[in-house]
Amino acid sequence: MMMHILTRLRPKYARQTSSSPHVPVLCEVAIEYLNPKRNGNYLDMTFGAGGHTRRLLDTCSDCKVYALDRDPLAHQLAIEMSQKEEYKGRLVPLFGKFSDLPQLLDGQNLSRNSFDGMLYDFGCSSMQFDVANRGFSISQNGPLDMRMDGGRGGGISAADVLARAEEDDLARILRVYGEEKAAKKIARAIVEARGALQRIETTKQLADLVAAVLGDSSHRQDKLQRPSHAATKTFQALRIFVNNELNEINYGMLLANEVLCPEGRLVAITFHSLEDTIVKRHLNGNVIEGRANPVPLKYCGHDVTLDPQLMQSFVQIKWRQLHRHVILPDAEEIARNSRSRSAKLRAAIKIK
Repeated sequence: MMMHILTRLRPKYARQTSSSPHVPVLCEVAIEYLNPKRNGNYLDMTFGAGGHTRRLLDTCSDCKVYALDRDPLAHQLAIEMSQKEEYKGRLVPLFGKFSDLPQLLDGQNLSRNSFDGMLYDFGCSSMQFDVANRGFSISQNGPLDMRMDGGRGGGISAADVLARAEEDDLARILRVYGEEKAAKKIARAIVEARGALQRIETTKQLADLVAAVLGDSSHRQDKLQRPSHAATKTFQALRIFVNNELNEINYGMLLANEVLCPEGRLVAITFHSLEDTIVKRHLNGNVIEGRANPVPLKYCGHDVTLDPQLMQSFVQIKWRQLHRHVILPDAEEIARNSRSRSAKLRAAIKIK
């Protein structure tokens, strides 16, 4: 099935990346903060349809971009772009998730701290939402899959999670990853449907179930006061869980310290608070034992004595942020691309 999807969609996105280039969210601002330089090496950690990479290569004719993506369609688009005359030898496609990067770079003859810039554009891509069979879209009925790699890396689908997880675990997934206040009620309905031998296997089945559970409260607005489907948070929670997104983001932020050279630049674009919190706390040095601190502030009781080296690691900041406040899209970009409304961009320079 995945090969069929690739064959059907490749011409559509190939046209977008050639005659009418796909322009991703906050593209110009992202490239400006990356500040590409001649003979520089850059990592696009979320290639997608290639908009950021194309703009980066066009801005600096002597730089080289290593383009990573776990989505097979995105990877195929990266291969095709790398074969274009103007990008030959300057674009290296890499297939995998963030945590695969060290292994993927082993074969590229690159030493540690050899990249001048690193770009993240987190979340789901338009290509994934556009295809009903991928299972990401509430508005299009399809199998409830949600695996960003199309299942090539194994793993369980969203339908598998709904069929196997205990009620308490389902509620926890919905509450933590979807920030869903009605998590317990929705989890109970899913388990009851299972008990009635009604396996939830399509996006429409799940969306209808959640809407029925929430009843009159199903007419929701998101944090930006836009109309939102009742199942939006449920879909977000399952997608994040299935793809282990938050752990991958955390690992990706740790990787930035390993692959960027001194004074190397990091640009991260996030689309909801869970993503942004991880990025923000890494940049602020609010990291404990390799993970973004799960509580807002680190604190220490007056009656507790900690090892001086441990205390020093608590306050050590490895980044200098390039802006005073988080960067948001302007009104013109929002009018042109409604998806950009929830975007936030953070940029920093590695100082240690």
